[in-house]
Amino acid sequence: MLTISESLARAGIGGLARVDAQLLLLHALGVAPQAAHERRSWLLAHGEETTTPDCAKHFADYCARRIAGEPLAYITGHKEFFGLALTVDARVLVPRPDTETLVHWALEVLSATTPDGEPAPKAALDLGTGSGAIALALKHNRPCVTVEAVDCSAPALEVAQANAGRLGLEVRFFQNNWFDNNAASYDCIVSNPPYIAAGDRHLAALRYEPEQALVSGADGLDDLRRVAHGALAHLRPDGWLLLEHGYDQAVAVQAMLAKIGYSHIQTRRDLAGQARCTGGCRN
Repeated sequence: MLTISESLARAGIGGLARVDAQLLLLHALGVAPQAAHERRSWLLAHGEETTTPDCAKHFADYCARRIAGEPLAYITGHKEFFGLALTVDARVLVPRPDTETLVHWALEVLSATTPDGEPAPKAALDLGTGSGAIALALKHNRPCVTVEAVDCSAPALEVAQANAGRLGLEVRFFQNNWFDNNAASYDCIVSNPPYIAAGDRHLAALRYEPEQALVSGADGLDDLRRVAHGALAHLRPDGWLLLEHGYDQAVAVQAMLAKIGYSHIQTRRDLAGQARCTGGCRN
């Protein structure tokens, strides 16, 4: 049998990034995904130990799947987002660090207090919630805010509801197509909708993730248009619509919001410096 060091070396020769190989080996060893990053040093300290046949078999399978392009999060069933440990699988998109930019902005919008310094009652809606990442991050960080979340996919909502239950966060989930059958109003509406153009060359690298959560018409803006038009009727006075979009779509989204009638339009950049989120206010 191979040692831990030999197993990792062989995975590297096969083309797997070292961090991915370490996390997959820990997964094969039965280490909980939440603890895997902290246990990577354990692999270095125990490099001469041999793996069991079952572990070696699982590790080889995980490595093959990862080299083929399957997201690490689908293999381990885990992804951390905004400090929350989420369960994910192929029913939902893998939450990206870029989307944390949207959460930070929404938390600012929802941070108002009453004259006596208490948190002001607010309501937020997450459109296209997927795994529930955005909605759950908002509720975790603003417990006093009423958070609702919508997705058109019943399988995605199963993932989101399971995450909410496991984390003990009270978010109301609804199966819906954007604003259909919704008469409520909100202080903040957030959305990370599909925004990739049909036929975009980047889609090949995303083939394991649900296409309906990625592709939005010939220019990638179809769902952004639907959300922007629909949200205005569901925002309270001075409420904000915050949208995630592609790195090259900020100007188009700004123009769209201005034409519809939003004010105070601005764009925020992600950790890589890309224009990632654009928002506007209802007067």
